[in-house]
Amino acid sequence: MPRRATSPDELLPATEALKLSGLEYMKSILDGTNPGPPIGATMGYTLHSVEEGTCIFRGAPEFDVTNPMGTVHGGWYGTLLDSAMACAVMTRVPRGSVYTTLEFKINILRSIPLGMQIDCIGTTDHVGRSTGVAHGEIRGVEDGKLYATGSTTCIVMKVA
Repeated sequence: MPRRATSPDELLPATEALKLSGLEYMKSILDGTNPGPPIGATMGYTLHSVEEGTCIFRGAPEFDVTNPMGTVHGGWYGTLLDSAMACAVMTRVPRGSVYTTLEFKINILRSIPLGMQIDCIGTTDHVGRSTGVAHGEIRGVEDGKLYATGSTTCIVMKVA
């Protein structure tokens, strides 16, 4: 079961992280061997599933992620999609390499009701030596409706 880091010293040191492939790293978060980032607690989502080329996060927006109109802030959609798409890229990054998001785009199709469980699915389109491209979608767990889509380009860098 995933757990979250509550302080910087709980995060896996970079020297240890570089010994793992991206897929191994993501699976170690999913099984609780290594902690996930605290952003999940802030935004109300957690890693739900990991396979090579795909990451799924599950969560539900609550009042603390609303805008002044009381609806889910666009930044919540963007943060969730960025996490799922970039982590999907991470699953295909080899040992000794890291990645980071270069750019991402989202399209919000409909408002997510507060408290509704959603899955955010990130899927890779291409991961090479220097770039990774992925797309994502946010869907209701119970209704299956599409609430938002996204796309990303990540840079992949060999560092070890």
